[in-house]
Amino acid sequence: MARITPCLWFDGDAEAAATFYAATFPDSRIDAVHRAPGDYPAGKQGDVLTVEFTVLGLSFLGLNAGPHFRFNEAVSFQVHTNDQAETDRYWHAIVDNGGSASQCSWCKDRWGLSWQIVPRALTAALADPDRAAASRAFTAMMTMTKIDVAAIEAARHGEPA
Repeated sequence: MARITPCLWFDGDAEAAATFYAATFPDSRIDAVHRAPGDYPAGKQGDVLTVEFTVLGLSFLGLNAGPHFRFNEAVSFQVHTNDQAETDRYWHAIVDNGGSASQCSWCKDRWGLSWQIVPRALTAALADPDRAAASRAFTAMMTMTKIDVAAIEAARHGEPA
């Protein structure tokens, strides 16, 4: 057992969220589903209470605890991608399945959890020791929702997009 596990609060659909994440990302799975052994104020015996799941090798606990608390951008998951195809696949899996797009690689899934789908090419461009190249890449990124790797690289190298 890990010494620390992030707990994500869901409004009754932790198992659906875990199933979606396991189907979307590699090295991801549902590890265990725990059901209520008896009735309780917000539910009945047999209802899913918690779901242990793994996303990209990191363990999580999904807690079905009701509508009292919602996700916000103060916590997000940054997924580093190797190329445009991987960026597109994760971005569209999240946005096209009830999620929403935002700026500069950010999006939200249908449960309101924030994700940053970040191509490694963007990270490299922003860390370029040539600060003018980094600035051009940054300026290009600021105009995007989903990151366009070719446009980032073109900006970095001072080429037209």
